[in-house]
Amino acid sequence: MRVAVYGAGGVGGYFGARLAQAGVDVALLARGEHLQAIRNQGLRVESGAGDVTVFPTTATDTASEVGPIDVVLLGVKSWQVPAAAEAMRPLIGPETFVVPLQNGVDAAQQLSEVLGAQHVVGGLCALSSWIAAPGVIQHGGTNARIVFGELDRENSERTERLRELFAPAVGVTAVVAPDINAALWDKFVFIAPWSGVGAITRAPMGVIRAIPESYGLLVQAVDEAVAVAAASGVSLEENVTEETLARYAQLPAQLTASMQRDIASGRPSELHDQNGAIVRIGEDVRVPTPVHSFIYHSLIPVELEARDPTRWSALAGGAE
Repeated sequence: MRVAVYGAGGVGGYFGARLAQAGVDVALLARGEHLQAIRNQGLRVESGAGDVTVFPTTATDTASEVGPIDVVLLGVKSWQVPAAAEAMRPLIGPETFVVPLQNGVDAAQQLSEVLGAQHVVGGLCALSSWIAAPGVIQHGGTNARIVFGELDRENSERTERLRELFAPAVGVTAVVAPDINAALWDKFVFIAPWSGVGAITRAPMGVIRAIPESYGLLVQAVDEAVAVAAASGVSLEENVTEETLARYAQLPAQLTASMQRDIASGRPSELHDQNGAIVRIGEDVRVPTPVHSFIYHSLIPVELEARDPTRWSALAGGAE
């Protein structure tokens, strides 16, 4: 199988590098200084699972230079998915399928609306990795997990072939989920409350856990997310709340969520696709979400400034 990684940043770049290390024909789509560094010196991964520098078959910022491919791993941020779906059309052949790796639960539907449902499977990943310097991915761990599965919950040859493709990859565990929607929500229930409470408090997980008021807010946010999932017909485990809180308890004290870091740095974030999505879906299924609503509504001005500084300045009176 030929693989294209659309958005070869911290997440996509890690999986693309590990596949290339295993001998897979990989095309990396990136941009700017990061792309130029990959072209000049390869893509380097620094990881507890072992460092490696790979030279992909193709490194470009233009999908038409790659052409139709077997599988696309989509590594952009969730708010970039609609634009990426349009831009990746040249990668899509009759048998191509796309695996979205975003936080949130909307990416597969957004891709299906543009590319056709037959070209999309559900997907998610679990790892902490980032661009440490142009051409360099830093992985904060020894293993990464990628999970994918058909949206109709049927077994398929293509997802099994992809799992086999990852089998020899160093530092990666690949799993075909029998119910990818439940797997997506299981992660969503974990990541969205943490992202939102972390962004509001501007505190790492250890501080959130140690202060009863902030930890209580986190617990309430988890309860709301679980209630929204249940009302949406998602089949989560009965003890999902307890398991989620247990996972928080195991996180390093200094750890922050990626959305939280984006907001703190003034970058566009996944606010609309995490806490905003819980509010939106909660309204659809008539489940109150006061904590997520507070988080979402409080952070919209910051998100607006990051995405559209000119409009933000005008609203603030800076254009007068």
